[in-house]
Amino acid sequence: MANLIYILFICMLAPLLLTLPLMKGASRRVMLYIIIGICVSLFVSEINGRILASLSNQMLFVTTTITPVTEEIVKALPVLLYAFLFSDDREKLLPLAFATGIGFALFENTVILIQSIDNVSILWAIIRGFSTALMHGICTATVGYGMGYVRKKKKLFISGTFALLALAIIYHGLFNMLVQSKNLQYVGFFMPAVTYIPLIIYLVFFVRNKKQKEAVTKKAS
Repeated sequence: MANLIYILFICMLAPLLLTLPLMKGASRRVMLYIIIGICVSLFVSEINGRILASLSNQMLFVTTTITPVTEEIVKALPVLLYAFLFSDDREKLLPLAFATGIGFALFENTVILIQSIDNVSILWAIIRGFSTALMHGICTATVGYGMGYVRKKKKLFISGTFALLALAIIYHGLFNMLVQSKNLQYVGFFMPAVTYIPLIIYLVFFVRNKKQKEAVTKKAS
C-alpha cells in the first residue's frame, strides 16, 4: 500500500511539473502551489500515520485534536514563506493559499480512495470533493488572506500569524468533529459551502467592484 501511494504521487506530480515551464505569471504560481500542496499532503500523511500508530489507531481522537494542528501548520508554511520573502499582496496570497489547500486535498482524497476502495461511492466522491477538499482550501486561504493584513504590521506579525493558524486549526477540528458525529454529520458536510459562498460573493461583488471603481476614478482624474 505504501508503494502504491508513492506511485500515485509520482504519476500525479510528473505531468504537473512538466506543465509548469509552459505557464507564466499568476498561472505558474498557482500551479506551483498546487504542486506544493500535493507534496505537503504526502509529508503530513507520513507524520499523521506515525502518530495514529503510536496512539493505537484512535482515529476519532487523532482526527479531531492532532491532524488539524499538523495539517494546518504544514500547509501554511509555504504561504507564510511567500508572504515573508516575496509579497504580502492579498490578491496574490489568496489564490496561492487556496491552491495549496486544494493540492493537499487532491492527494489526500487519492490516498483515502485507495485505502477504502471497497467502501467508496459517487456520494463519497461528491462529499470529499465539495466538502472536505473545500474545507482544506478555506483553511489555508484564511491564513493567506489574513497575512495580507498582519504582514504589514510588524507588531502584529507573530501574534497575528498565531491567531490565523489557530482559526484554521479550530475550523478544521470542528469540521472533522461534525462529519464524524451521528446527528450533525450533514451540518459538517455543508459547513465549507456555507463559508465559501459568502466569501466568493464578497470578493467578487464588493472587493473587485470597489477596485474597479477606484481605477476608473484615477483614470478620470
